[in-house]
Amino acid sequence: MKKYVAEMIGTMVLVLMGCGAAVFAGAGQPFDSVGTLGVAFAFGLSVVAMAYGIGSISGCHINPAITLGVFLSGRMSGKEAGMYMLFQVLGAIIGSSILWFLAKDSGSTTTLTGANGFAGGQLGAAFVAETVFTFIFVLVVLGVTAKNGHNKFAGLAIGLTLVLIHIVCIPITGTSVNPARSIGPAIFAGGEALSQLWLFIVAPFLGAAIAAFIWKGITVEDEKRATA
Repeated sequence: MKKYVAEMIGTMVLVLMGCGAAVFAGAGQPFDSVGTLGVAFAFGLSVVAMAYGIGSISGCHINPAITLGVFLSGRMSGKEAGMYMLFQVLGAIIGSSILWFLAKDSGSTTTLTGANGFAGGQLGAAFVAETVFTFIFVLVVLGVTAKNGHNKFAGLAIGLTLVLIHIVCIPITGTSVNPARSIGPAIFAGGEALSQLWLFIVAPFLGAAIAAFIWKGITVEDEKRATA
């Protein structure tokens, strides 16, 4: 249970800090703006902070797509993966509720929880972007957390990868690559955010599955274990 609670707290922090940056300081806000780059770093730094804060407890997935990739790569059981995902979504909902309360009277010009979305006619681009960028993200996670990976710097590598992905993807979808991060804000945003939510669940899971498949095909982790 400690692992699941850690995942809930970590996902709450990710949503509160990352989406909070978009709501309060994203491009076009009436407050001092940090723009796209600032929001990208807010998400990445949230992951870095939580990786070193709760990584020793749960591994700091704080993302159902990462959990799926870890499960498909054979590093955790289906039951444990399911519980991780459940608590990640709960954490995202808690983070979104806090953000909604803080932002509802703030004058923010975006959705009050930083929900994901795409413009009309951009369905294909949005689906490809979320799939490909989740694939890249999960592949990096599987690589740096492998037994023969650079584990001491795993949190930093994962966080910086998320920054890179956000820089490119924010103009396309607002960047999800994380179903929980999309579910929580969409519940409070409603409307179009809820109607488009399926994409931000299906595409990241597809990207994670592809990453796990590719990783199992190219890794030397199992070969080294077999010869040890």
